[in-house]
Amino acid sequence: MSTVRAAAVAGLFYPGAPDALAAEVRAHLAAAASPGAGPHAPPKAIIVPHAGYIYSGAIAGRGYERLAAARKTIRRVVLFGPAHRARVRGLAVPTARAFATPFGEVALDADAVARAAALRQVVRDDAAHAQEHSLEVQLPFLQRTLEDFRIVPFAVGDATPAEVAEVMELLWGGAETLIVVSSDLSHYHHYAEARSIDRATADAILALSPDLDHEQACGATPINGLIVAARRHGLRPELLDLRNSGDTAGDKSRVVGYASFAFGAHP
Repeated sequence: MSTVRAAAVAGLFYPGAPDALAAEVRAHLAAAASPGAGPHAPPKAIIVPHAGYIYSGAIAGRGYERLAAARKTIRRVVLFGPAHRARVRGLAVPTARAFATPFGEVALDADAVARAAALRQVVRDDAAHAQEHSLEVQLPFLQRTLEDFRIVPFAVGDATPAEVAEVMELLWGGAETLIVVSSDLSHYHHYAEARSIDRATADAILALSPDLDHEQACGATPINGLIVAARRHGLRPELLDLRNSGDTAGDKSRVVGYASFAFGAHP
């Protein structure tokens, strides 16, 4: 039976009221814009964080602001986020026809989901998505950045970078397809230590090193998969923002790191 996956973290990770949510997303996108800068070439892929907007929304905004020039072009968004709430072998897709947010429903690309589900490492598992925030928190940004799009959401569990990259390759497409990897960086270190750890992690991503571990990034598996695919396609990563919760809305004794990256073709 066709279902809609209800918003699980509206009112917790981001505002549950549409007007308040719109104002917050708009503020983060506006703050990310560079006055006087010309339009950037739209990236093929972005890495963005997934904490509560009060903590990481500004950093996520830096990634989503880069999509402005592709507002009418991107029609499919392939999302990869770590599975926090359920154990998953491989990558899980839901059976739902849409995901709901306070802005309304976002339809799934049923054909793309079916194609991916034919791969040995992809399973249909609604439990993996029911309470998962890593994908959900990206949707309001996408709804305010793009015009008409469908999603293909993957909750990534126990998988190899090659298995993730194979899924990306299957759905790579052209300019109409965007890949979004959702990941925070280090967790619960002191501010100064976190800055050092996260800087090294960012440098590894910029060097296209597909060897991150889950101490460096909770979304290490999909990041590593993206790096494998990026190397194959000649994409170059650009670091857009690197901060932590001590810079945004938390104290500095135990912080969580965040970064945004854009992956595009060599100029």
